[in-house]
Amino acid sequence: MNTCEIPPELDLHPVEAGVCSNGNWSGQGEELVSINPASSEELARVAGATPEETLNTIQDAYDSFENWKKLPAPRRGEYIRLIGEELRRFKEPLGKLVSLECGKVLSEGEGEVQEMIDIADFAVGLSRTIGGATLPSERPDHRMFEQWHPLGPVGVITAFNFPVAVWSWNALVAAICGDTIVWKPSEKTPLTAIAVQKICNRVLEPEGLAGVFNLCCGGTETGERIAADERLPLVSATGSCRMGREVAVAVAGRMGRSLLELGGNNAIIILDDADVDLALRAVLFGSLGTAGQRCTTTRRVLAQKKIFPTLAKRLTEAFESVIVGDPLDPKTLVGPLIDEEAVNTFEKAVAAARDSGGEILTGGQVIEGPGFFVQPTLIKAGSGMEIVREETFAPILYLLETDGLDEAISAQNNVRQGLSSAIFTDSVRNAERFLSVAGSDCGIANVNIGTSGAEIGGAFGGEKETGGGREAGSDSWKAYMRRQTCTINYGTELPLAQGVRFDLE
Repeated sequence: MNTCEIPPELDLHPVEAGVCSNGNWSGQGEELVSINPASSEELARVAGATPEETLNTIQDAYDSFENWKKLPAPRRGEYIRLIGEELRRFKEPLGKLVSLECGKVLSEGEGEVQEMIDIADFAVGLSRTIGGATLPSERPDHRMFEQWHPLGPVGVITAFNFPVAVWSWNALVAAICGDTIVWKPSEKTPLTAIAVQKICNRVLEPEGLAGVFNLCCGGTETGERIAADERLPLVSATGSCRMGREVAVAVAGRMGRSLLELGGNNAIIILDDADVDLALRAVLFGSLGTAGQRCTTTRRVLAQKKIFPTLAKRLTEAFESVIVGDPLDPKTLVGPLIDEEAVNTFEKAVAAARDSGGEILTGGQVIEGPGFFVQPTLIKAGSGMEIVREETFAPILYLLETDGLDEAISAQNNVRQGLSSAIFTDSVRNAERFLSVAGSDCGIANVNIGTSGAEIGGAFGGEKETGGGREAGSDSWKAYMRRQTCTINYGTELPLAQGVRFDLE
């Protein structure tokens, strides 16, 4: 046991119940082992959900929805405000736990908790601004308008790389919309989920509202039951494209809604007129942040010919200077991969790149010793290399040479995913071209900033195999509600639309 590392303020234990339904903790299913990826040591064990416990949790969320939806939205927002305050109070220990369990460096761990705080603030404001449009009616003495109602219990399936922030994008916004939540976290990061659930319980249990947020730790089977359950009108799933396809089919088969945030194979285009220093910083964080395990990670750099040699040299030097190690050490910039399987995937990708003609400019090796560490890897690649079109969750960056903007845009879009994209240029014309209908086909397109590190105020998500979902800011709240078009006749006549007449003689 390595439980002494777990911040004691979070009230976690060596063996935890991984199911919380209506405030009641249980867990009689398969045991999950939480591993510290920096040391390969066991942090704790978590008792997952049985099939019956999963179904009961969904029922509790369904029952709790009947009361929660009736509360005025600003009052629901007040409870989310209080949860945000608790997250502020526990930011440091919860951020440390994120780093311990998923391996991201401490500033990123605390940054993830700050993201939860930010989305709580956003949701509180949203609770007083949800509105529908008033529409012009073609019929005299009629008023037509739209209004939005709570949708129902929402299933939220999250991934290991953002073990708590992505839950908050969904759960805190869905909650102010009047929905209740059933959360299935990654089986690789159950402790962070339990810690967040306990924070929510402390706020809501005294108010008799413990069933708003519910937790079901478990493996693939738990996720499959959530996707298949008709009591959940919406399932939001974050993970691989393969997983997303399975969720989409299961949910569509019962005529439910799915909100999918899946893989990304993100590129930065760097033109000859770019600010190289600015671009270099963006590429470094984009490719190496969270050890390359973000869906928005920069996986490809498409550099124009004139700037290519300088960029390759400077990136090689920068990659070799980055400190890889203990994510709790403030000097560390790159922590471990999540597990041994991720290390094996890294090795296979490097081998595939080398075998297909790629030149390893730096890195490419597994770092021996405890933990799941690999070297930041820069590969000079050709556009015909199939591995370049694959998403590998690891700190691997492919550097490709292009003639100009049109070729770069074409290469950027020539992948199955469409999440995040960026261009570095001092030309307004090039920037606008990149953002035009003929430019990037991604859900996120940036100019002179990188692909990673989106703010919560904008809608987050992508196209193609990324799934088409949108979470967090803007009008993403609409996914968690049902729209209703209403017409009121305040006159004494009953005219029909489109001039249709149906009069009795």
